[in-house]
Amino acid sequence: MTYVLSDIHGEYDLFCRLMEGVGFSDSDTLISCGDMIEKGKDSIRLSKLLFSMKNAVLLAGNHEYAFLKYYWGLMQTTQDYDLVLTKLRAYFPDDGDLLEWEDVDRFEALLYYFETEDFLCVHAGAPLDGEGRILPVENASCEQLVYDRKFKDPSVLPKEGKCVFFGHTPTVNLGFPPRIRCYKREGRRGDRVEDYYKVHLDTGTWISGVLGCFRTADARCFHVTKNPRFGG
Repeated sequence: MTYVLSDIHGEYDLFCRLMEGVGFSDSDTLISCGDMIEKGKDSIRLSKLLFSMKNAVLLAGNHEYAFLKYYWGLMQTTQDYDLVLTKLRAYFPDDGDLLEWEDVDRFEALLYYFETEDFLCVHAGAPLDGEGRILPVENASCEQLVYDRKFKDPSVLPKEGKCVFFGHTPTVNLGFPPRIRCYKREGRRGDRVEDYYKVHLDTGTWISGVLGCFRTADARCFHVTKNPRFGG
């Protein structure tokens, strides 16, 4: 089984609960569409867990990209690697002391998109032409893939293409409940990933306390929450 999620934002315990709830195993695949870090208190602890998962495909979000830009800037101003690591650790006030150079290397190695025959995963949005068709994502800039502002709009539905998984903007910021929002194609049953134009994965975990994932085999969504308002 393949599970897709996004915007965990340092919520280590909630992520573990979600994986336990879906029965995630070594035979499954996890795709994280970015923003593992910040907001929550366990950015590096969570990142280390995800980095250690051999069956995880990890994408950069705007928060990882901002961290990398900070790192690249430091490397241009000093050759004191101990000082650089000290400053990088300070970037994460809650658990930055856990950060090691191998973690920095893994942040640098993050993908900016992931594509299969049936779907495309990005952090913020996919490039579209004037008629709404998906353009070759390999030609898109990193900035577009992690900062796109238009793709979140409900009216933007990619035509003649694969289902696109994305996060970046909490669904609650668009006036929807803190749940994964799936945009089904007309006349489709909805039990296959191909039945959807796009799937908006960001449940606003750091705002709502809700984290969810989408299972591609049967197009089912799963959620866990630490907020009693949304089910305990």
